[in-house]
Amino acid sequence: MRRSLSPRVECLGLMLLAFLLIGAGLGLRQPMNVDEERFLGVALEMLHNGSWLIPHRAGEIYGDKPPIFMWAVAFFTWLTGKPDIALYIPGLFSAVTVTAMVYDLARRLWNQRIGRTAALLYLATYQTYSILRTGQIDSFLILFTSLGMYGLARHLLVGPAWRWFYVGCAAMGIGVITKGVGFVPALMLIPYAYAVRKGWSGVVAMPGEARKWALGFLVFLGAIAIWLLPLALSIVLNGAADEVAYAREILLRQTAGRYAAAWDHREPFWYFFVNVIPQYWLPLVLALPWLVPAWRRQLAKRDGRVLVLLGWVALVVLFFCLASGKRKLYIYPALPGLVLVSAPLIPWLLKRWFAKRPRGRRIFQAVVVCWFVLWFARGFIEPMKDGANPHKEIMAQAATLTHGADLVMVQWREGHWLYARQPIVHFGMASSTVEQAAQWLREHPQAYALVPDELLGQCFNPQGARELGETSRAEWSIVGADADNGKCHAVQPEHVYRFTWN
Repeated sequence: MRRSLSPRVECLGLMLLAFLLIGAGLGLRQPMNVDEERFLGVALEMLHNGSWLIPHRAGEIYGDKPPIFMWAVAFFTWLTGKPDIALYIPGLFSAVTVTAMVYDLARRLWNQRIGRTAALLYLATYQTYSILRTGQIDSFLILFTSLGMYGLARHLLVGPAWRWFYVGCAAMGIGVITKGVGFVPALMLIPYAYAVRKGWSGVVAMPGEARKWALGFLVFLGAIAIWLLPLALSIVLNGAADEVAYAREILLRQTAGRYAAAWDHREPFWYFFVNVIPQYWLPLVLALPWLVPAWRRQLAKRDGRVLVLLGWVALVVLFFCLASGKRKLYIYPALPGLVLVSAPLIPWLLKRWFAKRPRGRRIFQAVVVCWFVLWFARGFIEPMKDGANPHKEIMAQAATLTHGADLVMVQWREGHWLYARQPIVHFGMASSTVEQAAQWLREHPQAYALVPDELLGQCFNPQGARELGETSRAEWSIVGADADNGKCHAVQPEHVYRFTWN
């Protein structure tokens, strides 16, 4: 009889697999999209100017996201001295940690075999690979939403475990200051309350513990206060108008305001069901025709574990469906819950499919191995295929052509700022116009301007421009004061930001 591995050894093996899959190509990757360029730039600027409570982008306050992810990137940059590696370490850490949590929770709820199945399902899902390999906030958010789910599930389904409940509440609080939706594990309390009230099996009833439940809410608020309290004190003591505007922006407009009336990524209610789940939850989604009837039978037997986990997944997806703005990565926090509620049925499905086809089982095992091998290989192939970041090349050319003079930026993108090799001047990310650039060059004839070609002719003679190339879906050129056509006159800008990397 074959002796199974101990849970600790098996968990370490699965964590190593997560490290290899998500870490493949680390060191070859570099920021290749606007989100990665933005977050790395903000983190580097924190190290540059020491402004940790309020993030900045090229000297201007960046009010779209709380700073936790940028703190992590800044820390790993300080630790490694390699910004292009540090950007991806939070996602790698999340991959390893969430895999361990999924394994351990499935093992406790069912058995060790189901734990192994759940961890492999999580790592095999396309969305896991596509998000955790990026340098984006959601690659770090999943750590806190999964820890929140783990802590609550340990308490509600395996407990009582008040310490784990408080850990889950703290994780949700940190999740909120990572990205506003970090509280979504709390939705698990809704199906749990129903299961307890109806006397379902598999859930732990804890009557008469109102104070302990209330303490969890205080722990949640305390975790949020790690950032919010120092921010509030800074605003009260300094009282700068831009800091007050930042607090209003991040606490109101970027949370409740954006959820109710998003100004970008607007999609219909069914967006996730049509455009995301069929592709990004592969291969698990292929088993849904068999899983759904099986879940229905388990719910008919009043299995509280299935109700709480499946109900939570449904509530998370519904929460994001009701939001006016939608992106593919929004529903990713629900995936670990779906994996957990699916894993117990996978051995039954495999037995049903391959009981009379032993050759089919061997083919299935070979396909699984190939699936993971291909993901690992893709980690090295993608960076080589992407090549160098075009912003880096353009900004290197700009510094050479202008001999390091001040560079005024018009309708610029984060990559221009991140890879700038000279002092840059702008009038706000959303309000730097070509008219303002022309006026600035008249007043500072030694400076130059970086202008998209489509706007060049408004204020400058194209013959006097020097072409740099294409990036951010635009052609860019460098112009000096001698190219001014005299047609543009701008009012004095409200803000002038000057920034130079050390």
